[in-house]
Amino acid sequence: MYIEIQHLKKKGFSNSKISKMLNISRPTVIKYINMSPDEFNIEMESRNQRSKKPDIYHNDILAWLKEYPEMTAAQIYDWLEEKYKELKFNESTTRNYVRWIRKEYDIPKGIETRQYGAPDDPPLGKQAQVDFGEIKVPSSTGNSIKLFVMCFVLSNSRYKYCEWQDRPFTSEDIIKIHENAFDFYGGMPQEIVYDQDHLILTSENHGDLVYTHAFANYLKNRKFKVYMCRKADPESKGRIENVVGYVKNNFAIHRKFYNLDRWNEDCSKWLNRRGNGKIHSTIRKIPAEVFIEEQKHLQPVLKKIKFNSLSLSLTYQVRKDNTVPISGNRYSVPRGTYKGPNTYVKVSKIENRLLIITDINSDKELARYDIPSSKGNLLGNNNHKRDNSIKISALLSSTIELFIDKEKAASFIEKIYKEKPRYIRDQLSQVNSAVKDSTPEVIDKALNFCIRNHLYSSVDFKDAVCHYAKNAPQENVKCIDDIIPLSAESLEKIKIKPEVRNVSDYAMILTQSINQHEYTEEHQCQL
Repeated sequence: MYIEIQHLKKKGFSNSKISKMLNISRPTVIKYINMSPDEFNIEMESRNQRSKKPDIYHNDILAWLKEYPEMTAAQIYDWLEEKYKELKFNESTTRNYVRWIRKEYDIPKGIETRQYGAPDDPPLGKQAQVDFGEIKVPSSTGNSIKLFVMCFVLSNSRYKYCEWQDRPFTSEDIIKIHENAFDFYGGMPQEIVYDQDHLILTSENHGDLVYTHAFANYLKNRKFKVYMCRKADPESKGRIENVVGYVKNNFAIHRKFYNLDRWNEDCSKWLNRRGNGKIHSTIRKIPAEVFIEEQKHLQPVLKKIKFNSLSLSLTYQVRKDNTVPISGNRYSVPRGTYKGPNTYVKVSKIENRLLIITDINSDKELARYDIPSSKGNLLGNNNHKRDNSIKISALLSSTIELFIDKEKAASFIEKIYKEKPRYIRDQLSQVNSAVKDSTPEVIDKALNFCIRNHLYSSVDFKDAVCHYAKNAPQENVKCIDDIIPLSAESLEKIKIKPEVRNVSDYAMILTQSINQHEYTEEHQCQL
């Protein structure tokens, strides 16, 4: 680096330019420019001889790296901390030291390479694979548009089917495209391989697959076998991964979007011409020709499932604040609906007058609103802001249990509920707080006072509790815990010591006093 900096400086480059070219700081450049070759050699020698903080753990680190070459510096630091408790350096120092040891002792970091094997093709009609993709393409309006694709491929013949949408898929969309694919193939395979998509699978559950409500119902009708790939393991379904990439990078990319019908029609023609009509690079056969034989082995689909097309459902993303932005307005959904950045709901509009928001998996209605004529509105329901996981009946029972006289308490709480049903959760919360912060005797007196004076409110009950708590007899004997410790200011005053005078000072004062007294007596005698 020193030689390179000196070389660039001789060529006329400024210090700032050199620092940018070599990606080092400007002060470092200035330091090396002002350094002579001899000074540079001395510094390099001192660096090599300078001890490093982790040197005392050198043997441990070297032994670990020899035994586990793939070990990270972070893990080494953790092991050192576990063994020696306190370290006088940080992880960054450890990282540099580990890098130096690897270079010094030639210990490259081991890289585990996954071993692959070419799987046998399933029998004709046995298996299909399904996956999803998305891509942004230019539109005829001059903007870009995101499109979503669902692809099928028969594992033996490699015969493909794709369907596009201009919005994220719902469970209903997936079921409908399955039916379209089976209609296209003229039958269905015995099993279908999927990725763990949230629209199909709710949970892997250690092997006991839990499907979404809609897809579980669909499987009851179609009865094909489902094979789920493990999470984050796209290599286990290579055929369909290749198809999605092939369609996106050869058909979709750079193609201008006009409308969805034309796009799907163009994709179908392209598949006939290229994806299904050309020799496949792996099987060295034309998929369309092999499919003629495979079609005979597909299971027949006797009755196509019909879909209700009266209302169109679209998917919308839920924001962190449990609102859904739709056409310039924000609509609230119940608290707890948002479960992460991939939380979607289904939205149906009826005659552009009524808007219904439903759960994407269970089809449970979450909210419904009249569509306003203006934009920029926040439409909500007060119930969406409350935690309704605890029922009111349970809250009533738990509050009554806090009192000694449960019969009187039940009568009191019932009257509060009758007078303030809309605010009963808030009322019960305040009663609970007052009861838990006081003694049974005070609570009993406050309850009797409120019933006697017909005060059926949590505020009145709390005030009564405070009143009787103030007038309750106090213990005369204080606990040791009640002793107030000295403040910091008092502790400082205790440390102050009075000034101690020297004895000679007092002797001098006494001598002066005696002399003064003698002078006075002598003066009086003369008079």
